[in-house]
Amino acid sequence: QVQLVEAGGGSVQAGGSLRLSCLASGSIASPNIMGWYRQAPGKSRELVATITSNSVTNYEDSVKGRFTISRDNAKKTVYLQMDSLKPEDTAVYYCRVQDLVRYTISWGRGTQVTVSS
Repeated sequence: QVQLVEAGGGSVQAGGSLRLSCLASGSIASPNIMGWYRQAPGKSRELVATITSNSVTNYEDSVKGRFTISRDNAKKTVYLQMDSLKPEDTAVYYCRVQDLVRYTISWGRGTQVTVSS
């Protein structure tokens, strides 16, 4: 079973930057998709960005050009570099791993990101 631990959340002012990381423990087959989702108060959880095991990326429109997802397969870690943060980016950010061989999905517990104006 895969366990995911996020780190790097915090509070910043608008225009600032944060870097999230998510360390996976356990066996992850390849191919797989690692990604970041977020959930703001009173809203549904939404996709932020994903990256496949061969580094194909996908971004939600509102974060394109501001956020960058990357991964280190040797460290089983996925990162989310968030620049030019806006108050509307405030949410709990969750790491997700989708194992495309075993058809499993694992979630982290989330890390809070708060952006003040």
